[in-house]
Amino acid sequence: MLKRIVQLFFVLVGGTLGFLYIPDLIYVMNFGNIPTWIMSPYVGVVIGAIILYVTTFWLADYIVNFMKLMEEAIVRAPVTDVLFGSMGLIIGLIVAYLIGIPLNAIQIPVVSTVLPIFVTIFLGYFGFQIGFKKRDELIHLFTMTRNFGKDKKKEEEEAAQKSGHELKILDTSVIIDGRIADICKTGFLEGTLVIPEFVLEELQHIADSSDVLKRNRGRRGLDILNKIQKELPINVEIYDGDFEDIQEVDSKLVKLAKLSSGVVVTNDFNLNKVCELQGVSVLNINDLANAVKPVVLPGEEMSVQVIKDGKEHHQGVAYLDDGTMIVVEGGRDHIGKHIEVIVTSVLQTSAGRMIFAKPKLLEKAL
Repeated sequence: MLKRIVQLFFVLVGGTLGFLYIPDLIYVMNFGNIPTWIMSPYVGVVIGAIILYVTTFWLADYIVNFMKLMEEAIVRAPVTDVLFGSMGLIIGLIVAYLIGIPLNAIQIPVVSTVLPIFVTIFLGYFGFQIGFKKRDELIHLFTMTRNFGKDKKKEEEEAAQKSGHELKILDTSVIIDGRIADICKTGFLEGTLVIPEFVLEELQHIADSSDVLKRNRGRRGLDILNKIQKELPINVEIYDGDFEDIQEVDSKLVKLAKLSSGVVVTNDFNLNKVCELQGVSVLNINDLANAVKPVVLPGEEMSVQVIKDGKEHHQGVAYLDDGTMIVVEGGRDHIGKHIEVIVTSVLQTSAGRMIFAKPKLLEKAL
């Protein structure tokens, strides 16, 4: 169907050009004694239409393929990119039209004919590029304009009402980790979960990896997302936009959080620091896990199972349910046993918390 439309367009253009120029062309070429009816413009219409129709047998397929490629590129592009690019193009063409009015009035052949065409193409392309590349700033400008003039007290009240319901943007690491599903299930995480398209692409790339460990981690992340979206009572949205000028996924997350005034949810230490440096709110799952660990004070008693040897002489190592390591002095002799211990000190390190204790039996002996 599209090919037929292209051929019909060529036939109409050929007929128009034939009507205007073929009689003059025949006259200039001076073929000799030719019938008068051949000089008719209507004959020129037929000749021009036939000539350009024949050329479509070579050109139509290339034109149709090019149009399909353009269509696919436009369909894949986010709506904001197409919208602001089109707005920039329209503004550029309007400016070119206004500039072309005085240029057409100049009685110089090149200036009045060629220059307006060049100005139209240049300003149309220039306007499209400005609208496309400045879309984020234009969105921010329109948002500011829409909110301009609101009473300050009203804005504070609206912000207070919306606090806790802001967007929570998930990164790849926190999805693969899986604890985010349990947190959503408990209801401690409010608002809307946003999963960017570029995070899904990274997850899919990990799930398709040739490395077995990476592949399992990627598939686990996709299963977690499916569980959150279908089984948990929380709103989940997919952000299909992208920032083509930014390569790193972490940088894209920070950019998206800035534009949407959202909160990045992660357990990546480096991304946590980058968000803090750029003034972006961040929720770190590891910080939450550390915060809800039970508080242990020196002198408290607890029951533990000694698992293995410690680094020092006669030391044994045990673990709490949350993974906190307990170093038991003289615990080597109790490996594999459940014993009562007394906490002697608690050490907080960059890797987590470490508890030092000694067997209760040893305390009684002393």
